[in-house]
Amino acid sequence: MPSVDIIDLNNKKVGSMDLSDAVFAAPVNQALLYESVRNYLAGTRRGTASTKTRHEVAGSGKKLWKQKGTGRARMGSIRSPLWRHGGTTHGPQPKDYSYKLPRKMLLGALKSALTAKLRDGELRVVRDFSIAEAKSKHMRKTLDTLEAKRTVLLVENGENRNLELSSRNLEGVKLVPTKDVTVYDLLAHQQILMSESAARKLSDALAGTSNSPSPSNAEAK
Repeated sequence: MPSVDIIDLNNKKVGSMDLSDAVFAAPVNQALLYESVRNYLAGTRRGTASTKTRHEVAGSGKKLWKQKGTGRARMGSIRSPLWRHGGTTHGPQPKDYSYKLPRKMLLGALKSALTAKLRDGELRVVRDFSIAEAKSKHMRKTLDTLEAKRTVLLVENGENRNLELSSRNLEGVKLVPTKDVTVYDLLAHQQILMSESAARKLSDALAGTSNSPSPSNAEAK
């Protein structure tokens, strides 16, 4: 069973906790990580690219000249795709790129990502994020004290208004509740700072030892 140190906001060790083998010591499946990230990115695509067909572009529908006798090629409309400013043939249309992955795949990918972060020393557990004042400069100082890396994912269990306000303007820092943790966010940030309660909730919920609903991957409903 993996064990992790618990630190306070002064970067001092104040305890330790055991984490679930099924969640933080799971096999790291690269294929699952790839599919989960691909699924997440597909869901974020706007899919708003749109071109006009010959029936939608502006222009008269009148036949430009008579069919025969002019010596020119026959032409029925100025909106033809063959003409400049005419319609587009087989152009992109609005599309929903999102698709669903099996829940077991999403949860397996989440376990793989958490295991990889803990194995590589990129996951740290903080006793709690007790931010007295909602100021970005104080949060920046706290992160420097914790020796945070350039990009940091903060994971908190429940609402912490001061933490939200003090971290939202910091470049490279993102705050998410446990229920919205995604594989993409875990892999996109160099370091994970997780509150003790959030770590326990993830460990219990993903291991199936809690009656609370399992945290989703944002793309898993």
